[in-house]
Amino acid sequence: MSRLRTLPDPDLMPALDHAMVRHDLAAGLGPLNPPPRILLLYGSLRARSFSRLAVEEAARLLILFGAEVRIFDPSDLPLPDQVEGDDHPAVHELREHALWSEAMVWCSPERHGQITGIMKAQIDHLPLEFGGKRPTQGRTLAVMQVSGGSQSFNAVNTLRLLGRWMRMITIPNQSSVAMAFKEFGEDGRMRASSYYDRIVDVMEELVRFTTLRTFDPARARSGGVRRRPGGRNACCRNRHGVNHRRGRSGRIQSPLTPRRNDRAFQTILTAVPLLQGRGCLHFPGAEGIVSFGHSSFWGCQARLERLA
Repeated sequence: MSRLRTLPDPDLMPALDHAMVRHDLAAGLGPLNPPPRILLLYGSLRARSFSRLAVEEAARLLILFGAEVRIFDPSDLPLPDQVEGDDHPAVHELREHALWSEAMVWCSPERHGQITGIMKAQIDHLPLEFGGKRPTQGRTLAVMQVSGGSQSFNAVNTLRLLGRWMRMITIPNQSSVAMAFKEFGEDGRMRASSYYDRIVDVMEELVRFTTLRTFDPARARSGGVRRRPGGRNACCRNRHGVNHRRGRSGRIQSPLTPRRNDRAFQTILTAVPLLQGRGCLHFPGAEGIVSFGHSSFWGCQARLERLA
C-alpha cells in the first residue's frame, strides 16, 4: 500500500502565465539531470484541505521546472510514540521518502496561531538520525502556510525553526495564503492571484537552491554536503606533515574546513567559482577558501584565507 497521493492534472495550470516561466532555472548552478527529488508534506486531513491543494499546485510547478515530486498522505500516520518503536508502515514509508528526497516542501494550515498537529507529527517522525542515515540533514526546504483569515506568518515561522532544528537549509522565500477559501475554486484549483505568483517564486527558488546544493561534477547522490564533521573522525597525515580528516567517501578534508557551519560552507564554496567565472565575484588571490565564523547561512561574515 503506497501512501503517495496521485497528483490530478499535473500538466494543467490555468493560473500560470507561461510567458513568465523561466526555463533555465539551473543556469550556471549545475545540471537538472537527474532531476531534483522533492518530497511535499501537508498538514490537514479534511476532504477539502487547502494545505493539500496548495501543495498540489506547488507539485505541478516543480514538475514543470524539471523536478521529480512525491506527496505523502498522512491520513493513517500514528502519533509519535503511539506505536512501540515507531514500528508502523506509515512511519517506515515516510522515512523512506525522506531519505529519497533532496529537498522538501512543508505546508501547514495555521490553527490557533500555530502549525497543526498533523504537520508536527510528520516532522516528529523524522529523526535526526536512524540506522546511520540522516533523513533531513542538508536538504533544502521551502515553507508555506494557508490561513482561514487575514495573512499571518506564525506557521511559516515555526516551520523555519523546525527546519533549522532538523539541520535543513530553508530558502529565504516563503508563501502565506490568506483567506484560502477564496483562493481555490470548486475544482480545487488555485485562482490567479499574487498568492499564486508567490508560490511560483518559491518553487523556482527551491529548484535553484537544490540544484546548487547537490551539484558536483558527477552529481553524486551520496550528498557530500550532508555529511557531518562528526563522521570524519579518522585522521591521516599528508606528506607535508599536516593533519587532515578523512571523510566516509575517502576524500581528504582540509583542517581549515569550518566544522560548525559545514553545510553552508560546502554550498557557498560551490557557488564561489561559479560566480567568479561569471564575473559576479572577485577575490584577490586565486588560492583561497571561504570560511565562516557564524552559524547562520546568510548572516555569516565571509572572509578569505590564503592557504599556507
